Amino acid sequence: MLAATRQDSFSASQDGRQTQRIRCRFKGTLDYLSQQIDIRVIDISRTGMALQLEGWIEAKRGSTVTVRTTELGLIEGTVRWYRAGKMGLEFAQTSNTLAQISAYFRHFHRDPANAPGR
Repeated sequence: MLAATRQDSFSASQDGRQTQRIRCRFKGTLDYLSQQIDIRVIDISRTGMALQLEGWIEAKRGSTVTVRTTELGLIEGTVRWYRAGKMGLEFAQTSNTLAQISAYFRHFHRDPANAPGR
């Protein structure tokens, strides 16, 4: 079940641009090397997402991981932070990932990049 609300918080991408984060709550799995754990996506932006982990995984800052959800499909990202059972990912900037994220915002949220007043 998808539950989502707008949130007026912003995060900085690696290049310093501010991106709006949208609260959400949907389940998936996170893969790192031969490890796999259940996760819940707790917020998402055009450049990344925050995850609540339902277990422990050895991925460290800078590791490449894969997230699989019904809403997003298969998304690759880089771990930016990992603490207290939560993890922040920056999306890989591939055409496939960008298309999947655009489709997610188009179908599940009003796209923050096209919000009125922007």
